[in-house]
Amino acid sequence: MNIPAPSVTPVVAPVAGTPDAPLVLESRTRDRVLQAISERGPITAATLADDLGLTAPAVRRHLDHLEEAGLITEREPAPGVRGRGRPARSFVLSDAGHHALESDYDHLASEALRFLAQEAGETAVRRFAESRVAELETRYAAQLAAAGSDRAARVDALVAALTRDGFAASARPVGEPGSASPFAGIQLCQGHCPVQDVAREFPAFCDAETDAFSRLLGVHVQRLATLAHGDHVCTTFIPTGAVTAPATSSTTTTTTATTPTERATR
Repeated sequence: MNIPAPSVTPVVAPVAGTPDAPLVLESRTRDRVLQAISERGPITAATLADDLGLTAPAVRRHLDHLEEAGLITEREPAPGVRGRGRPARSFVLSDAGHHALESDYDHLASEALRFLAQEAGETAVRRFAESRVAELETRYAAQLAAAGSDRAARVDALVAALTRDGFAASARPVGEPGSASPFAGIQLCQGHCPVQDVAREFPAFCDAETDAFSRLLGVHVQRLATLAHGDHVCTTFIPTGAVTAPATSSTTTTTTATTPTERATR
């Protein structure tokens, strides 16, 4: 898989051949490594090298710089996935790494929502969150409609839409393909959240998004982990086996049952 360079603030590159040109290229490559970790973490140096078309020494050099800067952190492999010998080091974004990808307007947005909550109550914040997500849902619905009724195809369309909006989304199969087990499905991951800081204080944004996913995919989905709660990625389980009806209300009831996917994610 070839991961494109992230969308970042344009940098005026020096003329090729000038002393600063290699430094700019180095910085842009490091941005690509950081973005790839955001999208696919936990991820190893070998996988990064393959995905980005870089040499292993080059990737290790960038990882060393990012780790020294506190932007990434090592994460232990999930229980049950270790092979023989010493496991390869895997990396995810640290809190500082997520903040490095966030907008400077996050603090202003949080202050505005606090003011709204104080002046009009928590219900007003919830209605604002639902209104914001409803706009995304309307836009995404048209894109998912083109994917047809196949759930996997619709998930792929949702992943593409989320990634275009800065959520660094990906999807992975879970369980046995074609199984009727309620634990068989697709794990939707969002490696970055543009409203992470806001959602940490106002969970109504996560709830509204989860409900929208249920409606878009026509099945009740389960939110297993969130960046807002300190996890390294937002994870949503989408069943493809024995399924239940999608949520119809605008407020999600949090499910406390633990699935194998949740245990692996943690």
